[in-house]
Amino acid sequence: MMPEYFEFYNPVKIMCGEAALENIPYELTRLGAHKIFVLISRTMLNDGILERIGGLGKALIETDIPKDSSFAVVKKLAQKALSAECDGVLAVGGGSVLDTAKVVRALISQRKTNPRELLGNEWVQKSSQIIERIPFIMVPTTSGTGSECTSVAVVQDEQTHIKHEIISDQFLPDAAVLDPRCTEKLPPRLTASCGMDALCHAIEAYTGLQKNPLSDAYAVSAVKLIGKNLIAAVREPQSEEYRMSMACASTMAGASFSNSMVGLCHAIAHAMGAVCGVPHGEAVGMMLPKVMRWQLDAVKEEYGELLCAFCGAEYYAEIPYRQRGEKLIEAIEDTLNHLHQKCGIPVSFKDAGIGRKDLRQILAVTINDGASLTNPKPAGREDIWNILQSAL
Repeated sequence: MMPEYFEFYNPVKIMCGEAALENIPYELTRLGAHKIFVLISRTMLNDGILERIGGLGKALIETDIPKDSSFAVVKKLAQKALSAECDGVLAVGGGSVLDTAKVVRALISQRKTNPRELLGNEWVQKSSQIIERIPFIMVPTTSGTGSECTSVAVVQDEQTHIKHEIISDQFLPDAAVLDPRCTEKLPPRLTASCGMDALCHAIEAYTGLQKNPLSDAYAVSAVKLIGKNLIAAVREPQSEEYRMSMACASTMAGASFSNSMVGLCHAIAHAMGAVCGVPHGEAVGMMLPKVMRWQLDAVKEEYGELLCAFCGAEYYAEIPYRQRGEKLIEAIEDTLNHLHQKCGIPVSFKDAGIGRKDLRQILAVTINDGASLTNPKPAGREDIWNILQSAL
């Protein structure tokens, strides 16, 4: 059904494929950046990715970015960038590096250093408050978060240990670079968990209350690429084609859910990470088929449509209409079990080290997570409890 009104926003230029990294210096110059603040993970720096990029001149390089970035880290980095008079930001890394760079770029564009001033949902800065537009390029080195096409940054308050989601269109970069060389050394388990995260982004975007025809197009394309390439990318990590396909899928899923939002599966996964320290991609992958089965009655038609993308037209044509939604869930369970056998990604709470004693705390955190607000089926306390019980 066509919504009465919707908005879709994705101004990011995608630079994708062979030698994409080497195009970064030209792109920064075109955008008017000369003194570049480079935020990069230590692993990628040691792998020589900056040498591949080249042409960055006297860039200011920062690698001290923890797995869970914090307000204190962001403030320190913003102060460093302003003191060095940097006029461009390049971020190379996984989710934490990219989220940190988003907030740093927003701060230095306003000549500020306190990230607490950015707190709040859908915060908007008037154009007069943006002192200088800082060119910004992001290079994801995993294929899961889609952060390069989302307007969300997650940063932890080190005083309260609460992870804050800050939302602003200023977090979207001018360009995102997808190069298969950036993911060639990812461990199979991380490739698997990132792929399941991207799959969940796409499925929840396609079924959420804020879905629209444009977000649907990105979501379906992402599901199709993941269905064809996720298992292959884990089996054959040396294949540039499989890695490139997963990178594109992650980016498209990110663009989709940035406009349509995620749902209950992400709410539960956030809680599992906060309470038990389960890596996000693994938590999402574990819970996805369980949440899908619980809400099948509400989105059976949408799940049936996605079966064609995930499993292919020939299989889809063989399945009776009323069974297609259930068959999608079974296909995702089969994929998860295959990945579990191949690289150890968990399929149950037992695999993830979560016990019955943890469930009530996970439930309490899930209830207060805003991701469930756009879920297609309302979830009460008892519903969430039953879903958690099914994962034991």
